[in-house]
Amino acid sequence: MNVEDIQGICKKIPFVTEDIKWEHDLVFSVGGKMFCVAGVDQVPVSASFKVRDDEFEEMSSREFFKPAAYVAKYKWVLISDITKMSKSDWKKYITQSYKLVRNKLPNKIEKEPGIAL
Repeated sequence: MNVEDIQGICKKIPFVTEDIKWEHDLVFSVGGKMFCVAGVDQVPVSASFKVRDDEFEEMSSREFFKPAAYVAKYKWVLISDITKMSKSDWKKYITQSYKLVRNKLPNKIEKEPGIAL
């Protein structure tokens, strides 16, 4: 896995936007809310994403994972090396993170053009 693989997975999801925040983080969002962040200037490349409440403790204790700084209270985890997770797992967790974030969007955002969910 590399950043381009993550980018490819995210770009296949409807209504996703991509930008650079904090000068070096590649951020994928839906309705203006982040669901996946990759630290592209780091070696190895790290990334963070939201997981289900019932998965958070188990995911946080896995090798190469930890609670994500600043957003752990929202059940985000950080993987310190994106190559340590399979492409199929990346697809699963990126899609799940997207859905978790999308499902929490306020109704008025969901109704905006280009966001209709």
